[in-house]
Amino acid sequence: MIFRRKDFISLMDISAEEILYILETAETMKHVIGKKNKKSPYLEGKSVIVLFYEKSVRAKLSYELAAQYLSANIVDIVVSQNGEDSQINNRYENLHEMGRTIDQMGADFIICRHPMSGSAKFIAKNVNASVINAGDGINENPSQALLDLMTIKNKKGDFKGLKVAIIGDVESSRVTRSNIWGLLKLGADVCVSGPPTMIPPQLDKFGVKVYYNPKDAVKDADVIMTLRLQDEYIYGSKLASFNEYKNFFKLDETLLSYASKDAIVMHPGMPHKSIEISTSILESTRVLMDDQITNGVAVRMALLYLLSLGMGV
Repeated sequence: MIFRRKDFISLMDISAEEILYILETAETMKHVIGKKNKKSPYLEGKSVIVLFYEKSVRAKLSYELAAQYLSANIVDIVVSQNGEDSQINNRYENLHEMGRTIDQMGADFIICRHPMSGSAKFIAKNVNASVINAGDGINENPSQALLDLMTIKNKKGDFKGLKVAIIGDVESSRVTRSNIWGLLKLGADVCVSGPPTMIPPQLDKFGVKVYYNPKDAVKDADVIMTLRLQDEYIYGSKLASFNEYKNFFKLDETLLSYASKDAIVMHPGMPHKSIEISTSILESTRVLMDDQITNGVAVRMALLYLLSLGMGV
């Protein structure tokens, strides 16, 4: 298969075959990560700009290591959102100017994380560099979803017929949107559960089952994804309190008992302990957060490599 894409923006517009091809390539990249000498020459002479308008130490480090292992030159830009930059009307304009400036300097890749949905697609249309979406508002975070898919594939082998339950603040989770597109395309059955105020309307029209009782979502599930909550003060009237949330939706031993005996548990990292997921489960071998971190670097290496093959197409 030949990967003929300039940019990687979304899992909505990518085929199941392309997803599996990226995952296969990422498995090859894991061999590089496992070596003492982690340098591979695939991106030697290429420049990678990490352009983050939102802070994320773990994601930024993952992209930087991926580029470094492929021998690319890396420039890290963290753009402050204080003052005028925080005004919504200026954000796209500033992003356009920044993208054009980077492009004129001959950059090969721009890895962009931005608080507005559609920002990655916007900048990709205005630059010659290959753009990777590292998270755009509440829209998507496709590479994070790919590392989740890779982790599931490593443990379960296939996606067809798997029941995947996603629990938490689905509406605010861009990773969940990307995961839903990817999982459905690969043949998994997807269901979500959370407070009604945290479930997007009409989600069931996309083939996702919606349950407001988490026991129904978790019943016989092969994979359980718990989502990270935002700071409590952000929710306002959407959530009475974290205490109310954990009483109904925290993944504890009782709730987990409804799942398949070999069910695996995933989380995007840095959970609110004893609110989203119990400490006893976090410390168990069922939780695959370490696998997700390793697979994140491999997936991002694969994306950089595959996009480099399509440059100029």
